[in-house]
Order: sequence, then C-alpha cells, then structure tokens
Amino acid sequence: QERLVESGGGLVQPGGSLRLSCAFSGFTLDNYAVVWFRQAPGKEREGVSCISAFDGVPRYADSVKGRFTISRDSAKNTVYLQMISLKPEDTADYYCGAAWGYRCSDYEEYVGYDYWGQGTQVAVSS
Repeated sequence: QERLVESGGGLVQPGGSLRLSCAFSGFTLDNYAVVWFRQAPGKEREGVSCISAFDGVPRYADSVKGRFTISRDSAKNTVYLQMISLKPEDTADYYCGAAWGYRCSDYEEYVGYDYWGQGTQVAVSS
C-alpha cells in the first residue's frame, strides 16, 4: 500500500530543534515533489515548505525562512524537515504531501497532491 508516514514530532522548548520525517512506503519519492503543511488549532492550514524532484530548490514560507530546512534522501526514501530556533507559534500539526511531477511553483494553493501523511504534532512550549 502506498502511503506517507510522518514522524519526529514532539514537545520542545522555545529555541529548541526537531527533525520531522516523511517516509515513502510502498513507492519511491523519485519524481515526486514533497510539501510540508501545518495547521494550528483555530487557524488555517499554512504551507511551510516544498521541494521538487527536478531542481531540488527548496521553497519556504516567510515565517520559517532561515529556521527550517527541507531535504530529500533518496537512499532512505524520506524527506526531512529540520526545524531550529522553534517558537511557540510553530506549534501545529504538521503534514507532508506528495505530488508526482510537480515543481512547487505555487505549493500553498496547489490542490493536486496525490498523497498525504497522517500528521505529526509539534508543540513548542516552556
């Protein structure tokens, strides 16, 4: 069965770090763009980052630039979201999505994602 499996969430103090993983199960990440969204309670979903399979150039929301890094590891069939200098406003459920052949040009509005993970919770609090 083809699916995305997220992991790596948890509770961390402000200023701390976490690394989220989005593992491809049952298929490979080749040719798939991968996006990370997040949704905090009572707020709209926010596109955080996207990386395509073609140019590998990452895109980031302004709110996370300089703090989050998205990367692809083909050997491990996994995409990572490294998060540093975490803030309380980063608290949310984080989801990864995948779109075949997509180039991340408008990832926050794009609706053609083929797969979604189940989500992982991130809580930033002292």
